[in-house]
Amino acid sequence: MSALICGSIAYDTIMVFPGEFKDHILPDKIHMLNVAFLVPELRREFGGCAGNIAYNLKLLGGEGAPMGTVGHDFGPYAAWIREHAVSDRYIRRLEDAFTAQAYITTDLKDNQITAFHPGAMNGSHLNRVPADGGFTIGIVSPDGRQGMLEHATQFADLGVPFLFDPGQGLPMFDGPELEDFIDKASWVTVNDYEAELLQERTGLAPGEISQRVQALVITRGGEGSIVFMDGRRLEIPAAKPECIEDPTGCGDAYRAGLLYGLMHGMDWETTARIASLMGAIKIASPGTQNHSFTPEAFRQRFQESFGYRF
Repeated sequence: MSALICGSIAYDTIMVFPGEFKDHILPDKIHMLNVAFLVPELRREFGGCAGNIAYNLKLLGGEGAPMGTVGHDFGPYAAWIREHAVSDRYIRRLEDAFTAQAYITTDLKDNQITAFHPGAMNGSHLNRVPADGGFTIGIVSPDGRQGMLEHATQFADLGVPFLFDPGQGLPMFDGPELEDFIDKASWVTVNDYEAELLQERTGLAPGEISQRVQALVITRGGEGSIVFMDGRRLEIPAAKPECIEDPTGCGDAYRAGLLYGLMHGMDWETTARIASLMGAIKIASPGTQNHSFTPEAFRQRFQESFGYRF
């Protein structure tokens, strides 16, 4: 069993401002904003939705290949992927572009200012879902707009069930386009904010969306998640993290857990709990791909968190 993970592959440059933005932004001068923040702490992380999901799925013992477009500066990330035995077969390098880059500045109150350069990600449609890849499941996660549209259609045409995860890419699509994604997908997953935006744009309530797919999953951070399926509403508790270090990438870790459960035919009560624990493990580590565990250690912690083994 293997998953094709369509989505962004990006560098995250994360900076921490040792103060609060509000102390340096004058409300009456917002129309002529000109500020600079001294950021003595900086780190560069490997990120992007496809990269993060593939990394987390590998930790669980699952097989998944990220599919995305990257730039001429991809060398360090390529070495990282090889080091962690993640497939790079479906990663296409565009020599006339930079790899997608996110520049994130966070203050001491966890407020964030982010600038995102899509770079090579805008060419994601140059990749096609392979007909001969042997994939049993797929995911369409945030990526270039045209790529997301085409990859969803390609999965559907090939009869490969896929998870639609619009994430921060959701605002790129109007109501009819989102409905088309839903009708092609087998499952849909969004966070609580995205769920409201999805309902606003499509006019479909969560229960109505769940009638058009096998399941709709809505994450709610520390309040757990909800799975709508077969006319039922399952309340899934959040796993308790060891500490709260960095929420960046928790959603991607959660989605890797969903893929793992779906690939192994697990029930939704277990699948969503695996996903919940993945998010809890990730939030205790800075960056999106710096946490690590063995599959057996994960099963042991799952038992400690939920009282049974899978």
